[in-house]
Amino acid sequence: MTRHDILLAAGAIFLLWQFTAMIVDMPILPTPIAVIIVFFKELQNELFIHFAVSLWRVTAGMLLSVLVAAPAGLVIGGSKRLNRIFSPIIYLLYPIPKVVFVPVVILFLGIGDTSKIIIMFLILFFQIIVLVRDQASGIAPQLIQSLQSLGAGRRALFRFVYLPASLPSILTALRQSIGTAVAVLYITELSATKYGLGYYIYYKGSTLLDYPSMYAGVIAMSVLGLGMYFTVDWLERKWCQWKFVN
Repeated sequence: MTRHDILLAAGAIFLLWQFTAMIVDMPILPTPIAVIIVFFKELQNELFIHFAVSLWRVTAGMLLSVLVAAPAGLVIGGSKRLNRIFSPIIYLLYPIPKVVFVPVVILFLGIGDTSKIIIMFLILFFQIIVLVRDQASGIAPQLIQSLQSLGAGRRALFRFVYLPASLPSILTALRQSIGTAVAVLYITELSATKYGLGYYIYYKGSTLLDYPSMYAGVIAMSVLGLGMYFTVDWLERKWCQWKFVN
């Protein structure tokens, strides 16, 4: 996917939005031009603060999940015994929608940033640990035995074999989970907070009936998700260059 393709898709969405707004002709669906004007105007005021708060929450949750789930997946995938012990637990917990834990986490941790970050962590943790474990356990035993015969210890194996082999899986898990994480972030910011894009969108649309500002918040949340998605793509091209060699 090239930058040209992205611009064409954005243009198509813009035209479809403009055409639909003209047909509907209601305040609840303003034109994209009106929304974009409000978007840049609001960025100079409160929208930027809400965007920064949401970015901090979802980024902290992603970093925490990578720091915990990636090493755990490498350890479990690199040991048949640990894989046999923990795989049943992972299979039981993985299919559970993590959204159901939102009220539980809030009850335990309160309504601050910590609860929202932990919810992001729960969503990403299982995505990452499953993919990393599968990747680590799928490394050819002959390769491991060859390196061990050359004197490589467990630490060297994790650093030079398991981690490089599992890095694409970590980035893939992040890419797959960004949309879900941003959606759940919106849900967690709907109540018991005064900052965040979820709160901004709900307050502007449902309380003030300021629909252009509401859609400006939607655009900001879309920019947040797209920015994180393209950041993961950039990291993959930088850290996994062998995947893009023709």
